[in-house]
Amino acid sequence: MEITNDARQVLQFINQTHRSIFLTGKAGTGKTTLLRKIIQTTYKNTVVVAPTGIAALNAGGVTIHSMFQLPFGGFIPEYIAGSSISQYQKFETKNTLVKHFRMSGQKKAVMLNMELLIIDEVSMLRADLLDAIDFMLRKVRRRDIPFGGVQVLFIGDLLQLPPVVKNDEWQVLRNYYRGIFFFHAKVIQERPPLYIELSKIFRQTDDRFISVLNNLRNNTITQNDMVVLNDFVKPNFDIKANKGYITLTTHNAKADSINAESLEELEGKCFRFKPEVVGDFPEKIYPVDEVLQLKVGAQIMFIKNDLSPEKNYFNGKMGFIKSLSEAEIIVYFPEENKTIEVEKYEWKNIRYSVNENTKEIDEETLGTFVHYPIKLAWAITVHKSQGLTFDKAVLDVSQVFLPGQAYVALSRLRSLEGLVLLKPIQMNGISNDQEVMQYAENKADEQTIVNALQKETQQFILQYIKNSFDWEELAQQWRNHRFSYQTDAEKSEKSKHRNWAELQEGKMALLEGPSRKFRSQLERLFHADEVNIVFIAERVKAAQDYFSPRLDEILFDLLLKMEEVKRKKRVKEYFAELSELEESTTKAILQLFKAVKMVEILSEGKEINKENLISEEIQHYRSNKVQTVQEHFKTIKSTLLEEEEEPDFDPYHYLPKKKKTKEPKKSTLQETYELWQEKNAVKEIAKIRVLTTQTIYGHLAKLIQAGTISITEVLPEDKIEQLATVFKGYNEESLNALKEQVGDRFTWDELRLFKASL
Repeated sequence: MEITNDARQVLQFINQTHRSIFLTGKAGTGKTTLLRKIIQTTYKNTVVVAPTGIAALNAGGVTIHSMFQLPFGGFIPEYIAGSSISQYQKFETKNTLVKHFRMSGQKKAVMLNMELLIIDEVSMLRADLLDAIDFMLRKVRRRDIPFGGVQVLFIGDLLQLPPVVKNDEWQVLRNYYRGIFFFHAKVIQERPPLYIELSKIFRQTDDRFISVLNNLRNNTITQNDMVVLNDFVKPNFDIKANKGYITLTTHNAKADSINAESLEELEGKCFRFKPEVVGDFPEKIYPVDEVLQLKVGAQIMFIKNDLSPEKNYFNGKMGFIKSLSEAEIIVYFPEENKTIEVEKYEWKNIRYSVNENTKEIDEETLGTFVHYPIKLAWAITVHKSQGLTFDKAVLDVSQVFLPGQAYVALSRLRSLEGLVLLKPIQMNGISNDQEVMQYAENKADEQTIVNALQKETQQFILQYIKNSFDWEELAQQWRNHRFSYQTDAEKSEKSKHRNWAELQEGKMALLEGPSRKFRSQLERLFHADEVNIVFIAERVKAAQDYFSPRLDEILFDLLLKMEEVKRKKRVKEYFAELSELEESTTKAILQLFKAVKMVEILSEGKEINKENLISEEIQHYRSNKVQTVQEHFKTIKSTLLEEEEEPDFDPYHYLPKKKKTKEPKKSTLQETYELWQEKNAVKEIAKIRVLTTQTIYGHLAKLIQAGTISITEVLPEDKIEQLATVFKGYNEESLNALKEQVGDRFTWDELRLFKASL
């Protein structure tokens, strides 16, 4: 998809400023595509959350409740003792959230290192839940500013799915909020995000249809629009005789009943397909029904986009089951006269952790759910059709709509030509929420966006560089550490290292004066009539040359001390204190490297993004330093310690074990290919990737088909020769008949691998 000017500006706001953004747009304007682009290109430590498990899964993130350790129930944004606010509903307050504040070190580390929080499907986000997120971030990060200083990107269309609040909950919450949408939150009133709307529609190209949809969205629907829509009323439309149409209805039961009856009417055997679930993947977040029931002739649709270069299908594309077997689904697209085998799709349940070497936020796969990305498609609810695109649809939605439901239903279609209405649409009951319509008036115009981008970029760069040379908090941390020796028992192990701590704290204190002077110089340079970024880049590099060796020496001595201490007995607490200092000192050094790189990129007129900011120095600085320290320790340890012992505890137990440094996200195929190149067996790859061996064999078949690897690398010569004999003269699309013929002599995986090589 092309990158529009609106989308480019959003990317710049994310990578060049600290401004929080509300990103919205009509259906089909590419919000999800832009979300993926942001995640792929931002250098910031990013966490993606969504209000529900399914929404989080689709966005590639985690739920709000799991990320911020929030209990379910309403939140009152005040300190109130006790919890008897309502006899019907449970409410949390600032008191109760603090009381059951039980957060793992890993989760806390993620929140401390977070720079960008992306909240997807924000239309479903309640105001009180957003204030609870804000409260937790302020508490953990110990910064009493909105979201604890984290930049937030809100994504969603407020005219689609609204937040859910029960009447008795609202009776209490109305005392604190004007409304329940995210923009009613106290934190949004305190610091509103910049409202940017994507304007180019990719789904529809018919101006007449776009005009009707815009008017429906904006509550300005005219009599003429109704005439246009009601031209497509066909009360006697026979869905069974007109294949390829999907019925959009407002109720789950009706959609399920249409699908079940239509499947029942088909002749032939019913096949049942189950997912491959590996690791931790809770049933409540299954992205599709656990059991997929199909017959030949069934009308289906895809619920994901095809990630392969062939792009055979998209989210919402319809087709028909041409043939089935226990391990194969063949789909036919009549309009293109094209047949494909459906490949399984991988969904991941992830958690975030902080990489001990780079202090970047990493994703860890807890479990995977692998299933066919299709479902029966004679009918679907309007609610579940969000994000899908249809060429042909029958709308059975004459009942009163929820605000926005008429808009959601109609905007799924590419054009009016594919529309069938079973009854005329009535004017009553389809207006959108007035609160939402009023909030939409905050949308920024082009000039406001351009001015804000220029101003915020300059402020962000100045602040980023200043922060990178501001070590007052770090110096205070070292002072606090030095004072802690005075309260420690005289004969404890820790007390023996007091002189070392005083020496390090003194070195750190010597950096405060020069760093203050340099920050003042930066202020002057950035507030000059004409900002000379090339000269600033030179000054920043010179400052780094002065400060880096001094910080480097402090870190070296600290790591050396940790190497010494971890071999002593009864030092777990002391080692943990040193580890906290190491975390902060390393973070300060890495930020300094990033600041130098960032201003260098700007002086060369390049774009600030992940690719341009990645450097070997940043990626491997800590691991190289640890290695140097360990080698140095080996040379001195015989003279340093007589009663030398190996550690009696795992000194790094509190840190996440990550083998790899953060790199841009790879495709699932690329990940398997790299592990294959490292000579891992299929079982080993499956274990590392938290997938089944069957899924890995599927990847290998694709790699063989693409010519990336040879079949001789996967199967032995004698097996290949036997398969060549079996396949002689076989030209069918499906492997089903061949599998029946060979029985157990060859597995499905072996047949697929050989077919891929042809």
